[in-house]
Amino acid sequence: DLTVEENLNFFATIFGTTLKKNLHLIEEIYVQIEPFRKRRAGKLSGGMKQKLALCCALIHEPKVLFLDEPTTGVDAVSRAEFWEMLKRLQKRGITILVSTPYMDEAARCERVALIQNGNILQIDTPENVTRSYGKPLFSVKGKDTYRLLLDLRGQPFTERVEPFGEYLHLTTFAGIKMEEIKGFLHKKGHLEAEVSETQATIEDVFLDLM
Repeated sequence: DLTVEENLNFFATIFGTTLKKNLHLIEEIYVQIEPFRKRRAGKLSGGMKQKLALCCALIHEPKVLFLDEPTTGVDAVSRAEFWEMLKRLQKRGITILVSTPYMDEAARCERVALIQNGNILQIDTPENVTRSYGKPLFSVKGKDTYRLLLDLRGQPFTERVEPFGEYLHLTTFAGIKMEEIKGFLHKKGHLEAEVSETQATIEDVFLDLM
């Protein structure tokens, strides 16, 4: 198990360069892990491991960077920092191809490919992907989310209903009005349920295409 410094020197050597020569390429990221340069990589936090991996990948100034689920298992703050770093790298002219299970991260990209079981379901900009969702979509919130979910599933007007945080995203068949949904929920005892039209997310589109 190599230290942070040993890992960087190892990858630099593989690509015929040195850490000293190309430090300027990774300096912005390296300053965050430099205090741990003598620590073994296996002892780093998830966020620090990802920053080290990014430094190792950038040490030879690549034209294209491939990242396979780089933020899986990383805390929310480190995830946000990591994506800010990727944006800055993109501005330096590096093409970045990222795989991610997080749809909010996919929305940060210039183009998105939705893939299931090795098949590409759709490729477009995030804006066009969400715009392609041509079905009525409602955001529903109530005190008892689980019972709300069960009551909405199986109803004649429901095409699909999925949890989205503290809300449910309800896709209905064409022609269903919001008042009909509210009336149904009122009869089921969800007297304080909130229903509103909402914009589709990439996750809505992905679930619809599956």
